[in-house]
Amino acid sequence: MRVTETAHDPGRIPTLVGRSSSHFTRVTRLFAAELGVAYAFEVVPDLRSLDTADYAGNPALRLPILRTGATTWLGSLNICRELARRAPVQRRVVWPEHLTEALTANAQELVVQAMATEVTLIMGQIAGTPKDDAQLTKLQKSLLNMLAWLDDNIQAARAGLPQDRDLSYLEVCTFCLVTHLEFRKMLPTSGYRALTAFCDEFDQRPSAQATAYRFDAP
Repeated sequence: MRVTETAHDPGRIPTLVGRSSSHFTRVTRLFAAELGVAYAFEVVPDLRSLDTADYAGNPALRLPILRTGATTWLGSLNICRELARRAPVQRRVVWPEHLTEALTANAQELVVQAMATEVTLIMGQIAGTPKDDAQLTKLQKSLLNMLAWLDDNIQAARAGLPQDRDLSYLEVCTFCLVTHLEFRKMLPTSGYRALTAFCDEFDQRPSAQATAYRFDAP
């Protein structure tokens, strides 16, 4: 991946702060690979940390974060937009605001909700939350409901996207979510046939191959 110079921050590679095991981070890494934008990578050492400095100053104590000189971008969508602005060649990206039909818009909403729900469940596991906790049970049911809906509707949602697209935020998020569930062994996804077929197809992209999940060394 080559270094690019932009009007935003000439001659300097932005720094992405996150984790290689994070699906929200992978969304941004996959976008960077697709768009040909070089970046440095800085690992958040401990997700239990309460120090904003470990999250590049993000007051929400969440990742990913992109530092571009004096400017900081918080969250996957913001970062992906900035990466698109820095791309050496403009690509045809379908953003959430382009989804004006209920099916595609709802698919995007549920994918992001499912990603956030999975994070909450993982953090609950790390904290040792009892398995019969009422809120945990609700979150687990919510995740299963969302996956079932997405499996039923992902093909139609994709058919509703512009055919001349190079990339869509919906598809990237969906791929990162489903593959992360398997990576973290949250639940088996093979029974979600439409989602599995989509992920098998999307995984052939070089950007997907280059951003496979792994646990960063301590």
